[in-house]
Amino acid sequence: MSQASEPNLPKVVLITGASSGFGHRTAQKLLHKGFIVYPAARRVERMQDLADDGAHVLQMDVTRDEEVKNGVARVIAEQGRIDVLINNAGYGAYGAIEETPIGEVQYQFDVNVFGYGRLIQAVLPHMRDKRDGRIINVASLVSHLSTPIIGWYAATKHAVDAMSDALRMEVKSLGIDVVLIEPGAVKTGFEDVAFAKLDAAPHADDYRGFVEGFRNYASRMYKRSPGPDGTAEAIVRATTARRPRVRYRTTRDSKLLAPLSSLMPDWISDWITIRQLSDR
Repeated sequence: MSQASEPNLPKVVLITGASSGFGHRTAQKLLHKGFIVYPAARRVERMQDLADDGAHVLQMDVTRDEEVKNGVARVIAEQGRIDVLINNAGYGAYGAIEETPIGEVQYQFDVNVFGYGRLIQAVLPHMRDKRDGRIINVASLVSHLSTPIIGWYAATKHAVDAMSDALRMEVKSLGIDVVLIEPGAVKTGFEDVAFAKLDAAPHADDYRGFVEGFRNYASRMYKRSPGPDGTAEAIVRATTARRPRVRYRTTRDSKLLAPLSSLMPDWISDWITIRQLSDR
C-alpha cells in the first residue's frame, strides 16, 4: 500500500489558479477539512488568507516551465508525494475568430491547455511511482457548446475535455483517477477580465451585431448565475470521493445544456444560438 493510500495520512493537494474564484474557495474548503494544501498562482499576495490558514503558498505561472517544475519539486521535497492535482488556472478573452489576435489565442491555449499539460507531466511520474493519485481538470460547459464570440476560449476547453478523456484511459490501470469539472456561467471575476478585453477591442461592422448581442445576453446570464461556492464544493467532492465520477456538472445550465448539445442537430443548435444573440 502506498503512503498516499494510508487512511491516517492527510492528502497532499496542489491546486493552480488559487488566487481567486474556484481555486481560492476550494483551497479554503480543503484546508478546513484537514488537507495539506499547496495553492499556486502568479499573485501570492492574494493568497495571504490561505497562508494564514496553514496553506503552503506557491508562486507559479503555469505558462513557465521552470516555475511549474520548481513548484512540483518543492511539494515533493517537503511532503514526499502529491495525492491530488487540481488544474484550475484559466484565462479567457472573448472576440470573433477573425478579430482575436493570434498572440491572444496562443496565450489562452498556453494557460488553459499547455498549463494543464505542464502540471500533468510534472506530477504524473510521482503518482505513477506510488500507483496512486487523482488529477482534476476544470473544464466548462463550453467544452461541449461553443457560440459566436467565445470560439477561441471554447476551443481551449474542448481541448481540455479531449486531453482528459485520453489521459483517463492511459492511467486507469495505474491507480490514478482523472476527473472533469464542468461549470456553466459562474460569477468569479473571470467574466470581468473577458468582457474588458471584448469591450476594448475594435470590431468590424460585420461582427458588431454578434458582439453586442453576446455582450447583452452574457451580462443578463451572469446576473442570474451563482457564485463559485457550488463548483468549489463539487471539486471537494471529486477530491474526497472514494470513487469519483468522471464528470461533475456543477450548474443548472451545464447539467441541462451539455447533454442536450450532443442530441440536437447542428442546424437547430445554430438557429437557437443565433436567435438568442440577436435578441438585444
